[in-house]
Amino acid sequence: MLTDHFAGDPRTNLERMEAGDLYIADDPEIGRRQQRAVALAARYQAAYAEDAAAARPVLAELLGALGEEAHVRPPLYVDYGSNITIGARTFVNYNLTALDVAAVVIGEDCQIGPNVQLLTPTHPVEPGPRRDKLEAAKPITIGDNVWLGGGVIVCPGVSIGDDSVIGAGSVVTRDVPAGVVALGNPARVVRSL
Repeated sequence: MLTDHFAGDPRTNLERMEAGDLYIADDPEIGRRQQRAVALAARYQAAYAEDAAAARPVLAELLGALGEEAHVRPPLYVDYGSNITIGARTFVNYNLTALDVAAVVIGEDCQIGPNVQLLTPTHPVEPGPRRDKLEAAKPITIGDNVWLGGGVIVCPGVSIGDDSVIGAGSVVTRDVPAGVVALGNPARVVRSL
């Protein structure tokens, strides 16, 4: 017997997702929004190859907010794009994966290395029917003047404080305070700045 996780909940899966609750990603509107993001990301990459400045309006259409003088090198991989905010003067290197089921907020004057992953989706870990189909999400917040080294992974629900540096290849599983260097797997604070 399959458990009905949503008995008595009249919301669509999109509405559950937007509320940060468990949902199943089979809602047609979720699929439409994901396809829009894939198409815009592909258009951005193609336009960037011809003229980086002329490609910026496509990126602005994809993202929720794009700060003045922010620069993102493609390819860029997102779930929706509309839940991503990139602050002014932030530089994002190649191959950012930002799974933005929940908000991904990147502050001003940040440096994001290549192959960084910002991952908001979560899945239940308790056994049970349909567990593999359920998702939820927790937002990620990256403060101002943060540096993320190449290959950094930031897990769901993490906040990184202003003026911090995360070492290359680190996996950030919990909040990082302002003004520190953190590194490793899981990332740990190694010194203050």
